[in-house]
Amino acid sequence: MGIALSSRDGFSLHQCVWCGENENAVAPGSHTPGATSSGAGSRLHSVWHAPRCTGHGATARKMTGRPHGTHRDHRRGRDRPGHRDGTVRRRRGAAGDIPVASRRPHFRRALRQYPNVHVCADNQDVVNHSDVVIIAVRPLDHAEALAGLRIDGDRVVISLIAGVGIDGLRRTLGTDAPLVRAIPLPTVRERRSVTVIHPSHPVADALFGRLGEALPVADEADFSVFSALTGTLTTHYRYLATLTAWASRQGIPEDADRYVRSLFEGVGRSLGDSTRSLDQLARDHETPNGSNERLRTTWFDAANSEALSRALDALLAHLG
Repeated sequence: MGIALSSRDGFSLHQCVWCGENENAVAPGSHTPGATSSGAGSRLHSVWHAPRCTGHGATARKMTGRPHGTHRDHRRGRDRPGHRDGTVRRRRGAAGDIPVASRRPHFRRALRQYPNVHVCADNQDVVNHSDVVIIAVRPLDHAEALAGLRIDGDRVVISLIAGVGIDGLRRTLGTDAPLVRAIPLPTVRERRSVTVIHPSHPVADALFGRLGEALPVADEADFSVFSALTGTLTTHYRYLATLTAWASRQGIPEDADRYVRSLFEGVGRSLGDSTRSLDQLARDHETPNGSNERLRTTWFDAANSEALSRALDALLAHLG
């Protein structure tokens, strides 16, 4: 299996998406598949599981620049014929190498320190070595980043681009390959992400199922609603940062951050209790006429709630 990613700052693959085994980091940075950002002029990167990952069968075809019918024997530091199970199957490549394309010379030099990284000539070379192509570029950059790419119909393309629908992406790519949209979250690192997918596809369902749970939706409009909800993440972090800043101004700058983190990390665990609605959880954490009720009713009042709803409506319209 191959995954093509586009990133400005690089990425790290920490786990095999099929078996969950740890991977070698392949570039500086903290991005993982599904949480990769992109800048204008970025190149596609292809990543897949390490050579020790076996037993996934034809669904996860392994690709590399090595000759067909070989795999890497890391104990002996050389290629060996056949798969680890002794069979030889025709495929685009074998497990081990990670094709990467980048315009930045310093980035290419940094990647060459990893023995399993193969620096490709361009995006097309990466796509040619992939069965599954994941496109993770900013919406404003996608036309430039994808210009001229040829993706054969036997690939599966998974788009992480917000606000670019299936029809628009197909026009840009000019391919008849299956196209799937997905919204993976940072918790894919822990294989705990509920990843929304449209439409359902066996390859995408299996990929994101291994990273937590796949949530296919049949309607692209519903997919956009989930996408809008994803846009609230940094607002949550900014809320916590505002609490910390306020506490620091009250004279506890050293302990405020640690306390706020601990406070909301502990409360967040209650979200795992699906037997209680979110409204019920709020009531359970609130004493009548207590501090929580006071702050909620004086700050997060009806006007504040309506302002949030209007902001979400505007974001949904933008996402199309």
